Amino acid sequence: MSEVSSDVLPRRVAVLSVHTSPLAQPGTGDAGGMNVYVLQTALHLARRGVEVEIFTRATSSADEPVVRAAPGVLVRNVVAGPFEGLDKYDLPTQLCAFTAGVLRAEANHEAGYYDIVHSHYWLSGQVGWLARDRWAVPLAHTSHTLAAVKNAALADGDSPEPPLRAVGEQQVVDEADRLIVNTEDELRQLVSLHNADPARIDVVHPGVDLETFTPGDRRAARAALGLAADQTVVAFIGRIQPLKAPDVLLRAAALLPDGRVLVAGGPSGSGVAEPDALVGLAAELGISDRVTFLPPQSREDLVNVYRAADLVAVPSYSESFGLVAVEAQSCGTPVVAAAVGGLPVAVDDGVSGLLVPGHEPQQWADAIATVVRRDAGELSRAAVEHARKFSWDNTVDGLLASYGRAITDYASTHHRSAARDLLARRSGRRWTMRRGVRV
Repeated sequence: MSEVSSDVLPRRVAVLSVHTSPLAQPGTGDAGGMNVYVLQTALHLARRGVEVEIFTRATSSADEPVVRAAPGVLVRNVVAGPFEGLDKYDLPTQLCAFTAGVLRAEANHEAGYYDIVHSHYWLSGQVGWLARDRWAVPLAHTSHTLAAVKNAALADGDSPEPPLRAVGEQQVVDEADRLIVNTEDELRQLVSLHNADPARIDVVHPGVDLETFTPGDRRAARAALGLAADQTVVAFIGRIQPLKAPDVLLRAAALLPDGRVLVAGGPSGSGVAEPDALVGLAAELGISDRVTFLPPQSREDLVNVYRAADLVAVPSYSESFGLVAVEAQSCGTPVVAAAVGGLPVAVDDGVSGLLVPGHEPQQWADAIATVVRRDAGELSRAAVEHARKFSWDNTVDGLLASYGRAITDYASTHHRSAARDLLARRSGRRWTMRRGVRV
């Protein structure tokens, strides 16, 4: 692990995750890789002695106001709007209520309780911007996805992100003290699409739990899932929505002579409108007897799914990184992934799997067949070796370095502002405000 100066280590971080709780089950609703990222980074920060409080919106009357997820990690369920019946596109109307809950929690502490705010997704960034100004601490922000990128790669029939989101993302990019991205590709997107200052952007790769996601007995994993030991198994793990493109895998499977497709996840996003669409597509393609649908899996059960598969398919139209791809490889399972977003970082093309340059079913059928024909032992070893490059400890090293820069720069700017205010009072000059910055 790299060394981070203790002078700029935060004592306590306020993490904002408005639209989805880190305690939610990934693979359904809006819960996915971001949930895993928020929880795992919080747990690993706490192990370094940094306390983390995560603010998220309560979605059930049964949610406790405060949940201790682990020593040093609190999850605060903020009541903002109705518990059920809202998706993330409705949440902008509840940001005022959510912000009030966040500020109210901080008001119960002494001044300077939090050292930095880290917001995830643009909705949280809107709250983080206000909290930053009220608490006089820096704001670090991670977008996870960008509206312009998703809209440029829409699946057929998928709904575009609304203009409100693009405007909100621009505001957060302009206001954040540090922007933390998953890959260099995402850095370039922020610069080209939102005119972000590269000097304020830090690239920090997400990680994988290398102790949980490990290679294991494939026969035992298949037996646990009721799968035959001697058939080819291709798995899809994730939310069932057009963006993640599970239909591409089914169409590719229909072009292959045999093999089983394992789909683990629940409907999400625009996929909620047609929760049985994938089941219907399997029937239409005549492969219902070769497709097994599983509900979203716990971490422990997910390991079995990865181990049971000959390969994992990640055919997404847009993916900021692709945690599923790295988890699969950590279990020794090669990956066939779309060559989009951060997936070329998550997958070592031609070594730990294959990248597919499009979404045509025949392209995917050919790629799957190619990987199945490869030496399984060689691919498995290469996949594990590649996954070892990503760990949550490495991620937290990067986060702490970014937090340190944010805190140092903020303190420097704050001190300069205080000095200018003193000079202004002495000279009788009045400073004006432009976009919240003294000029």
